[in-house]
Amino acid sequence: MVIQGAGDPPAIVNLAPGDSATFGRGTAELPVDLALPDAGVSRLAGAITAVEDHWLISNLSRRNTYVVRNPEGGGEFVKLAPRRLDMPVPFEFSQVFLPGLQDSCSFYVFASQHLYADHHERPDGTADATRMAFPLDETAKYFLVLVALCEPRLRDPSSPVIRTVPEILDRLGGTCDLTRSAVNFHIDYLARSKLRVKTPRLTADGGEGSKADWQRAALISLALQFDLVREEHLSLLPR
Repeated sequence: MVIQGAGDPPAIVNLAPGDSATFGRGTAELPVDLALPDAGVSRLAGAITAVEDHWLISNLSRRNTYVVRNPEGGGEFVKLAPRRLDMPVPFEFSQVFLPGLQDSCSFYVFASQHLYADHHERPDGTADATRMAFPLDETAKYFLVLVALCEPRLRDPSSPVIRTVPEILDRLGGTCDLTRSAVNFHIDYLARSKLRVKTPRLTADGGEGSKADWQRAALISLALQFDLVREEHLSLLPR
């Protein structure tokens, strides 16, 4: 496991399973393994422990919440509350953010690959055979629309951008012969039949807001939450 600071050149800390490293502002009397020189960061801000196929993080601050983000995911992150000890982190590659005076301080963690079961699919022709929850055809035009919709969040998990239909058309660049009404149809088809997003609750004035807004936002959230659209799918879009 490797911890890499954000400085230039970056500080590197290597950990074997069972090893721990501390991080924070540090002092001559209280040195840390990874120094974060910001007056808003505690002298001893936290600790990281390497395990066989995951890692643990402790927040030793009395007041600050830390955020551990998955740079390779669709906006995935976990929060680490003050004084929380030995929280397991599910990401192989992570960026840890601590609030600072000027900006957020951060560093990277490269952990061991996760272990997976060796599963072999067995055909089952019975009536109660397991079916796909979200049966998406990655060669279909509706999937291309979904990828274009999710692209801003895939490239930047903190992006608030939700593309409009004209913006989706512009991104696809006429490569798949779609019209504005066709894109609207595909979005509605994805929402109703493929991903089955739920209709939002009524607002205080009895309305539901813009249907297009909640549909597109819900599609992005669901597709990225369940890894239905991943970074590798961006290659389907025109350059």
